[in-house]
Amino acid sequence: MLLRLIKFGLVGATGVCIDFGITWLLKEKLRINKFVANTCGFTVAVGNGYVLNRYWTFQKHNDATFQADLVRFLCFSLVGLILNNLLVWYFNEKVQFKFYISKGLAVVCVFFWNFFSNFFFNFK
Repeated sequence: MLLRLIKFGLVGATGVCIDFGITWLLKEKLRINKFVANTCGFTVAVGNGYVLNRYWTFQKHNDATFQADLVRFLCFSLVGLILNNLLVWYFNEKVQFKFYISKGLAVVCVFFWNFFSNFFFNFK
């Protein structure tokens, strides 16, 4: 499990770069609402994460389960997105942290939800 957690973390690091990059581009350069930008960045990172985690982290190569695994992954990610946006809102609006600090804290919190939900229920 530790090796998978490390691999999941590395995949997550690429996802964070994608997520923050897209969020920054949409929010700062295109002036899109911060929660819409956050959702878009998160969503693209999830797609990347699914492919990398399926084949590299959890080494699942059975194409017969691809769609079922994807649906479960998306469901877990949707819960993660809701948690992410709630945490960003809480840290940014209530605690008064800067937006990207709030987003970083949310990413760390949601990382554990994403790993354990996929480890125990999706790519078991």
